[in-house]
Amino acid sequence: MTAADQRITPFAAPIKNSLRSLPISLEEIDTFDNVIDVRSPGEYGEDHMPGAVNFPVLDDAERVRIGTMYKQRSAFEAKKLGAALVARNIASHIEKSFLDKPKSWKPLVYCWRGGSRSAAMVHILRSIGWPALQLDGGHKGWRGQVIRDLEALPEKFSFLVVCGRTGSGKSRLLDALERTDRQVLDLEKLAAHKGSVLGDLPGQAQPAQKLFESRVWAALSRFDVSRPVYVEAESKKVGSLRVPDVLIQRMRQSPCYDVQTPDAQRVQLLREEYAHLIAAPDLLFAKLDCLTALHPAMKIAEWKALATRGLWSEFVADMLIHHYDPAYARSMFKNFVHAKNATSLIAADIADAAFQSLARGLPR
Repeated sequence: MTAADQRITPFAAPIKNSLRSLPISLEEIDTFDNVIDVRSPGEYGEDHMPGAVNFPVLDDAERVRIGTMYKQRSAFEAKKLGAALVARNIASHIEKSFLDKPKSWKPLVYCWRGGSRSAAMVHILRSIGWPALQLDGGHKGWRGQVIRDLEALPEKFSFLVVCGRTGSGKSRLLDALERTDRQVLDLEKLAAHKGSVLGDLPGQAQPAQKLFESRVWAALSRFDVSRPVYVEAESKKVGSLRVPDVLIQRMRQSPCYDVQTPDAQRVQLLREEYAHLIAAPDLLFAKLDCLTALHPAMKIAEWKALATRGLWSEFVADMLIHHYDPAYARSMFKNFVHAKNATSLIAADIADAAFQSLARGLPR
């Protein structure tokens, strides 16, 4: 072997046992030190595997550039430039993020279809000496697994649905249940939304639909099928996101708990949770304008007048009476089979201790 051969051998060596095939369980994903998504930031933002970190081998602009060159010039020209960009980006990731990794570091790497982008990253990482694996099928295959699993996973669980009028503290009870070692599927937290017309979280956009579904998949995958799963009563959509069909069907057929909180406490809770809207009347008014199909213009004008005058308790109480409570009654009794015979949970107040007390009395 010549000196030149010796120099190129480490990076020319064939990769053995480099594929990890789908389907893959959450437990198997957790055996890797890192899950690396080498797709562009835009692709990663739309959806990614649980816990995946983004180390793109082509950024969004570079991906468009290579794709355009492939179509307008030739595949050969696109591959030449693509190889240079990919090599440069991988080198940057190694220098900035991977140099401190021990020899035993084992990442799982994927791209869109388990093709050249992830293969390039895995080839270099394995040539260095790290036992990196490429996900066969890539994100496209992973997405197919999530869709199939979300049609089957909900059927394996017994759900207990937390109901209650707006402001009764359902989300606070879910938090208390989680802190007392109950299994909780918090769809509003996964969807980054409070589930009503005023429910946008300040400074936080909702995830894309695909990412929301991946989060639901990950949450369900962590649960023990022999124990109940608590979930809040939701409509088919949480903000702009759709709850998976089989999951919402199972929820609507499940036993219910009805959280009952005094009206004055409900008003106080909503004032606390929607303080960001109280501080931004223009944003609040834009949300109220979304209700024009449901309420007369005069009623919306009344709500705006109360807000303008700073009569926040009166504003919240009137919205509960004329909007939220009627909407809740229509939805619950129409869609949730066991809503009429729900087990009552009396919350004396909205303090954390009250919800902790309720949580401790519920099944594990």
